[in-house]
Amino acid sequence: MRIAASELLDRLPKLKEAHALAMLRPWIDVGSVGTLIFSQLEGYLGTKELGSLARPGNFFDFTRYRPTSYFEEGYRRVSILNTTISYARQGKGQDFLFMDFLEPQALGEVYVDSVLQLLKRLEVKMYCLLGSMYDMVPHTRKILVSGGAIGEKAEQELEKAGIQPSDHEGPITIDFLITQQAPQLGIETLWFIVHLPQYVQLDEDYMGKVRLMEVLGSLYDLPKDEKNAAKAEQQLEEISTAVAERSELKDIVSQLEARYEAKAEQKGEEITRIPPEVEKFLRESGNRCNENGGM
Repeated sequence: MRIAASELLDRLPKLKEAHALAMLRPWIDVGSVGTLIFSQLEGYLGTKELGSLARPGNFFDFTRYRPTSYFEEGYRRVSILNTTISYARQGKGQDFLFMDFLEPQALGEVYVDSVLQLLKRLEVKMYCLLGSMYDMVPHTRKILVSGGAIGEKAEQELEKAGIQPSDHEGPITIDFLITQQAPQLGIETLWFIVHLPQYVQLDEDYMGKVRLMEVLGSLYDLPKDEKNAAKAEQQLEEISTAVAERSELKDIVSQLEARYEAKAEQKGEEITRIPPEVEKFLRESGNRCNENGGM
């Protein structure tokens, strides 16, 4: 069945009070936080494939998202990256849609409209975007989560999760239009973004993953992430050890801690900006850590 730009199952599932969870690669999936969360939840809930874009080349630049070749039963195959959509039914509570998006390089508005048509057709009640980004924050404090909500119930959920509304102004992804336009179709929206230390760039950041799972766990009946919590603790210990061995980074982390505490107090005074040379140092430190496989 074709709905806008998506090719779906011939017979659509009947979903109950469906909530759509979305992640967007690669722009707001640093540390693979969204990827890790989807992998866990899809396994736990037993998702089933629903569909993908019929013609991904209409939206994606395949010199950025390279196709890959592989052998299967002696034959060469080609795999093309695509957005994927799956669903999971639950005995109690709402059903779920999982929307694994790639950021489009072309026809962004058409891409957004296609997603909105799909959400409407499946009678989705809530759309929630999950993500992660690098920020000038210390690894020694509780990981910040920013977010937002549109709709009465969504605003209640945001408050329930203990998340302060984001005050971000600046570049965003075109996919963010989904959160802004879905309410016009009667679909409430939420978004949660974890902020990870710029100077620590891990392929799989379990600290961010566990923190975002805490937020989701406050909204939905989901299992505790004890296994990955142990991995997060190990990562934290390794980072702290590495920072202690680098005096220049240790001093900068102290500045980030002071900035974090000032922001947490919310006294209405302007938060001290990190000097440009410090930002440059943190970015370069993160790049070196990434090249070396982490700190």
